[in-house]
Amino acid sequence: MRRKTYLKILELQAELVEQHINEVRSIYKEMRGYKHDFHNHLQTLKGQVEAGEYERVIAYISELDAKLEKIDTLLKTGNITVDVILSSKLSKAKQAGIAVTAKANIPATLTISDVELSIVLGNLLDNAIDACEAVAGEKFIRLFLAQKGSMLYFSMLNSATKKQKKYGTLFLSNREGLHGFGLGRAESIIIKHGGWFKCNSEEGAFTTEFLVPAILSDDNSCI
Repeated sequence: MRRKTYLKILELQAELVEQHINEVRSIYKEMRGYKHDFHNHLQTLKGQVEAGEYERVIAYISELDAKLEKIDTLLKTGNITVDVILSSKLSKAKQAGIAVTAKANIPATLTISDVELSIVLGNLLDNAIDACEAVAGEKFIRLFLAQKGSMLYFSMLNSATKKQKKYGTLFLSNREGLHGFGLGRAESIIIKHGGWFKCNSEEGAFTTEFLVPAILSDDNSCI
């Protein structure tokens, strides 16, 4: 039984990493496409200005600005790995019509590996997105990630449907197959690094929070 569970966890890790890579590729593909077209946009604007068609210039710039805002979702947290993970997931959330509020500011280097970060943050955000998609009314995700001394602190509030039943310290995910291991896998990684992990379900909302030693001594500073 232990071996079977272990193999499922390894399969889950591989699945999450592959999914994460595909999401990141999608973001950068859009950004590369925009960069490729930039010269053409400038030529068009130059022609409109020379022709004195200023209303068309304003309309064109407004359209470009809206497109840029849509694809330029890369967060600047201070940590490249976290930037990419959060950007790919929060971009997915926005595309699903979920209102996203995110504040994150952390050191460039952490003691938790990139793979572990991908598993923890990826699972938590995937669960939040799934919960929001099941909601008929307001859909939102509010995320906060910061340094507290030598600790990495994470908190997230997302919309949900009814209050969920708790099993031990966790709640079952609504997702099928291996995804059901996600919340437990995230908790086990945080606990392994000497941190604590907490989640709570209420009518209409779900909260997730963890605090874990992850900051190198040279980066110690409090928020």
